[in-house]
Amino acid sequence: MRGLENDRTIRRLTALQQSASTARVLNLLSVHQRSHDDPSLAASPFFNSRLMDRAIILKHRLRPHEYGLFSSPRPTATKILIPIDGADLRAGARSAFIGQRDFSAALESVFGDDLRAGSRDRRVLDLIDELPSLDPFLLREHLRANGIEPARAYFGISDADVQRMFEFVRQEVMALVTLSAGEQQGANAHATRLVEKLLSSAPDSGFEPLKATLKLSDQEYLDGVFSWRGFLYYKWLLADLAEPMAHVLADIGRIQGRGPRDPEAASYIPEAKQRLRQGIGAATRSVQGMLDIYNRAYASLTQHNDPAAFREFLLTAPAMFKNLGEQLGAIQHVISFWRFRFPEGRPKLISPTELMDVFLDFEDGLAFVCEPPRLALVD
Repeated sequence: MRGLENDRTIRRLTALQQSASTARVLNLLSVHQRSHDDPSLAASPFFNSRLMDRAIILKHRLRPHEYGLFSSPRPTATKILIPIDGADLRAGARSAFIGQRDFSAALESVFGDDLRAGSRDRRVLDLIDELPSLDPFLLREHLRANGIEPARAYFGISDADVQRMFEFVRQEVMALVTLSAGEQQGANAHATRLVEKLLSSAPDSGFEPLKATLKLSDQEYLDGVFSWRGFLYYKWLLADLAEPMAHVLADIGRIQGRGPRDPEAASYIPEAKQRLRQGIGAATRSVQGMLDIYNRAYASLTQHNDPAAFREFLLTAPAMFKNLGEQLGAIQHVISFWRFRFPEGRPKLISPTELMDVFLDFEDGLAFVCEPPRLALVD
């Protein structure tokens, strides 16, 4: 596993160390620091390895010099950071990407047999890598669906958020329930049961009639329903983020940074503000465009009794799901990091150099929105 590369990297990772988890960052170290007296962390750890259970894991936009670490081209990767000193990341951190060419050897050099292929912790890493973002709700549900249930403290999801999302999905599937039941009577109770199935660890149970109607194989159906669940969650999340997104963009436009401003920061910050606004706008439009594909397919099924478009959606949803999650995850990261770093009602105190590092991190997450997919590795 590699060490830290330069001073700017250290400053940006120190900021991550001080933050909560976001859709791009799973900060297990911060969880233990905030909830060190919570017995559930020891009873139901995220990773059995104590060292791994205090890692920082992030969805990372690959830079040109990192492309060659992988045998096939990819725009992002899941990065593991193991702090040398959990109290201060300035001491350095060992790092590796899940799936890099020498990944097993890199893990063995730090963990020995604890993360060997086939172990429970290695399986957790593979499940994390399968997701397009580290959104805590999707991550928790994905792990639960595969029989792994870390303590709730690792995810920071409130009961109120879960209930609001559940009610949104219940209203969303009401049209499907009415279509299958043929009448409104009893539809609310039926919708509630259907949502419980859809959001359970075995969403295929209870949906057999839809599977038969759409003429899908078992694997096509399982993959499609998992992605459908993700689309429903992201649709709720985009609407839920609209107001805080507006507030954060307004804050970004106003903030200046206090203290001496070096020439690099003075030149970078004003232009970065404009790029961030454009990047978030582009990502939002792209996410809405993918959600509209689902909206039209669902309307075709429920309003016109034509299953062809919804069948096509379920077949193509797994490929879209990754892109959807990455783009919405970048937006989530900006909002959640900003709100954690600058709590509502408190002065927004930050130096220009630190602000530059925050903006660099945000731009890194949003960069792929305006770029075409890479078709080949770049030397």
